[in-house]
Amino acid sequence: MSKSQHAKGPSLRLLRVGENVRHAISAILQRGDVQDPDIAGTSVTVSEVRVSPDLRNATVFVMPLGGDPKGVVTKALNKNAAFLRGEMSKVVHMKYMPRLKFIIDESFDEASHIDLLLRDPRVQRDLDHDDAHADDWSDEEE
Repeated sequence: MSKSQHAKGPSLRLLRVGENVRHAISAILQRGDVQDPDIAGTSVTVSEVRVSPDLRNATVFVMPLGGDPKGVVTKALNKNAAFLRGEMSKVVHMKYMPRLKFIIDESFDEASHIDLLLRDPRVQRDLDHDDAHADDWSDEEE
């Protein structure tokens, strides 16, 4: 079998490139280099960058402070992707600079939803019930 068939996820190289791209984009956005009224004054968190195996495309997961219910910030970032790519090329040295695609990071909403589920009284009751049984098992071992 080929090496790619054994791989469980992105290679260490892809993760390292993604992290370098994430840091570069974060720095550019933090400095306020993008001259767009939809982005100006908005704090944007770049949570993750996933780079394609050929290093030609990168999906940038962002979360604007306060959310982006109408998609204004992500549209502005995608509109300015070529500028960000050019600025990034000054900091990240690669043979090919990946094309950037910005999307909202839904993982924050997903984590909040899971937290709400875990705080549900019915789930707490079941968790407490499991803890009581775990204590019973540890008492039997002694």
